[in-house]
Amino acid sequence: MSLKALLPTRPHGESGWVGRVLTTGVAIAVLATARPDPASHWVWLVLGAGLVVFIIGTLLMTSRPYTAFVLLTVVAVANGLISGVDSSNSLVLVLVSITDIAVLQFPRHGNRPIITAGVCVTAAYVVSAWWFDKSDSWFFTQLLWTAVLIAFGLNRRQYEVQARQTEQLLEQTRLAQSEHARAATLEERGRIARDLHDVLAHSLGALSVQLEVAEALLEERGDTAGALDRVRRSRRLAVQGLTEARNAVAALRADAVPELPQAIAALAEQHEKDHGTAVHFTNTGVVKQLDSGATVALLNAAREALTNAAKHAPGQPVAVELDGVRLSVRNKGPANGEGFGLAGMRERLALIGGTLTAGPDGDDWLVVAEVPDE
Repeated sequence: MSLKALLPTRPHGESGWVGRVLTTGVAIAVLATARPDPASHWVWLVLGAGLVVFIIGTLLMTSRPYTAFVLLTVVAVANGLISGVDSSNSLVLVLVSITDIAVLQFPRHGNRPIITAGVCVTAAYVVSAWWFDKSDSWFFTQLLWTAVLIAFGLNRRQYEVQARQTEQLLEQTRLAQSEHARAATLEERGRIARDLHDVLAHSLGALSVQLEVAEALLEERGDTAGALDRVRRSRRLAVQGLTEARNAVAALRADAVPELPQAIAALAEQHEKDHGTAVHFTNTGVVKQLDSGATVALLNAAREALTNAAKHAPGQPVAVELDGVRLSVRNKGPANGEGFGLAGMRERLALIGGTLTAGPDGDDWLVVAEVPDE
């Protein structure tokens, strides 16, 4: 637990122990040197009682601000009434009391209590000036000192309000950053899950094609060697799929993926080896530096389009073209149709502002995927 947590809170203005000790010390030091008229013992009684009430009111500023306000106002008014007594120095107790009052915060009443206390003290000065026959200059001097101390207290209170607001803003900022980090983590997990699904879907689709060919070789031709070759190829595809899944997760977590042209070229070459189909890859545009999400999305779109081409138009040549941020996969033969794979890819691309279209283009089947050019 931190030291700050052990200290008392300060919800109502300047009421820290340092402020209390300093204020009380000043009052005691000044009052100790006061020299009221020895015949006026009642002045000593007012000063002593005022000092005790002042200390109590100061100590209650944190826990009971309204009680503290009443006590401090009583002290300020009582000592304002005797401020006209020569050598009483009661003005000191008035000023320290009015300073504490100005520091107090009253959320529901604003500055009205402080104004009320100021008016009462002013009235006390008027009565004291009339009763003890003081000059106008004396009266205005008292008002001037009182106004200066009130301004000092208000300035101190405003400083503490701003400090508290800054602390609250920092706390809100910390919470907002925490929520942002949490949201980013959840988004990253969702992206990894979606792309991992796409990689596995491609691998399972390719496995399905190879196993169907192996089954046909066994049933229709009795070609055991050919079927065995397809089974071995299926095993390589399974291993490759697992490797691609691990690479996809690692790349997304590190936010570092291979260059898109090289990745698609390697994918086209592997597809050509696995399916014995001619795949022609061309990179016609300027190489774009894309983020990992866009790169993986286009790579998965190419993988899905090649899988569909092998499934629906086996043996037909495939043309893959990358033009900046636009990828097109074209294959000869009958329409491939659009299954769950391409529909899922369209949703993935839409999440990052991209698009995917698939449909016949003359005698060909064309799939086009594009991401925003940032």
